[in-house]
Amino acid sequence: MPSSSKMGVRMLCCSAALPSVLLLLLASGAAASHSSPSPSSCPATPPDAGGTLQVSHAFGPCSPLGPGAASPSSTGFLADQSARDASRLLYLDSLAVRGRAYAPIASGRQLLQTPTYVVRARLGTPPQPLLLAVDTSNDAAWIPCAGCSGCPTTSTPYNPAASASYRAVPCGSPMCTQAPNAACPPNSKACGFSLTYADSSLVAALSQDALAVATDVVKGYTFGCLQRATGTAAPPQGLLGLGRGPLSFLSQTKDMYEATFSYCLPSYKSMNFSGTLRLGRKGQPQRIKTTPLLANPHRSSLYYVNMTGIRVGRKVAPIPAAALAFDPATGAGTVLDSGTMFTRLVAPTYVAVRDEVRRRVGAPVSSLGGFDTCFTDAGVKWPPVTLLFDGMQVTLPEENVVIHSTYGSTSCLAMAAAPDGVNTVLNVIASMQQQNHRVLFDVPNGRVGFARERCTAA
Repeated sequence: MPSSSKMGVRMLCCSAALPSVLLLLLASGAAASHSSPSPSSCPATPPDAGGTLQVSHAFGPCSPLGPGAASPSSTGFLADQSARDASRLLYLDSLAVRGRAYAPIASGRQLLQTPTYVVRARLGTPPQPLLLAVDTSNDAAWIPCAGCSGCPTTSTPYNPAASASYRAVPCGSPMCTQAPNAACPPNSKACGFSLTYADSSLVAALSQDALAVATDVVKGYTFGCLQRATGTAAPPQGLLGLGRGPLSFLSQTKDMYEATFSYCLPSYKSMNFSGTLRLGRKGQPQRIKTTPLLANPHRSSLYYVNMTGIRVGRKVAPIPAAALAFDPATGAGTVLDSGTMFTRLVAPTYVAVRDEVRRRVGAPVSSLGGFDTCFTDAGVKWPPVTLLFDGMQVTLPEENVVIHSTYGSTSCLAMAAAPDGVNTVLNVIASMQQQNHRVLFDVPNGRVGFARERCTAA
């Protein structure tokens, strides 16, 4: 089991580049700049400390991942995000349903190259800086490594040859048996494994090295060192899997952090690493409303909760009970996920919520970029939306429910039904609906908690 020590972690400065998007997700609806911020306008990045890591939105104005592909229009940007979410839903669906393949049938580029939130870390001795995507529904840990064929060159990859503490995991070791599609290449004693996503495939060497997160060090951290990527592309950053599988970060650090973490996700307009990922029990909220975690033995990594209803204004939407019911055999139910951008609901759930929102607003309805409940009247008054769980209610303010166009006065309900044929059983509470809340994952006590917390810095 990995052990811990302390070391100082030097701060990585945020990039000044801005993905060229024409529709920003502005909770307040205020006007937004359409130009990239200058280097001086990106605030200094707060330091990581203790078991607390600063979190940045991958599509924010000062994204550390650098510039993204330009979207030709507001509709184009929303379509891009919807497509990424569709791929993400395929992935979650493949995890949830018994008998499905390990890998999803989805675009590798969409699934792997579009993290929603990232944290900073360092790997090796001496430590090499890297970015890790935060993923609550993934057990994997992979890092693009130097010499990787087909991996992107947007950032300096981790170089195992430059680390005195690096070691390859040997074939036959317990860790090797837990890796997906583990194999021992000819003339090699090192454990390798592979992942396949539609036309994309990744080949990695199972490896161990010292991982520095904030001021903690995880010795002997096991991860996949990416060696080859074919098809579309490999991720430009590493992955911090916060699922509950044997190779996840949570499992590897259970003696250090007790399988407990929380985060506050900043909104898409945040200018720096203003959110936080808090690891371990220290500093977690003591007075917080919680709901029980549900166990799906066929896919224990997903964080299932029992959502019993959704209230729009003062009325509970007429959702059929079957659309919310938890069923491990089919994978049905509700999960919390940090990698999906907009909440996606199974069709009967979404239709009931959408129709009640439309009824309450009472204005002509339009659509935009895959969202079918939009209004062009600047004076629209959106009703509050409350998610109802066993033992807990989460009332979402407008910033968690509505997206505003930077052009004109169009605003849309920031939820949607799952695309046809993608997901028919899983309700996914996504990152936009979690923003500016402290979300606690307490695995030993089997609970998830929500508390309002402002962590977006303009």
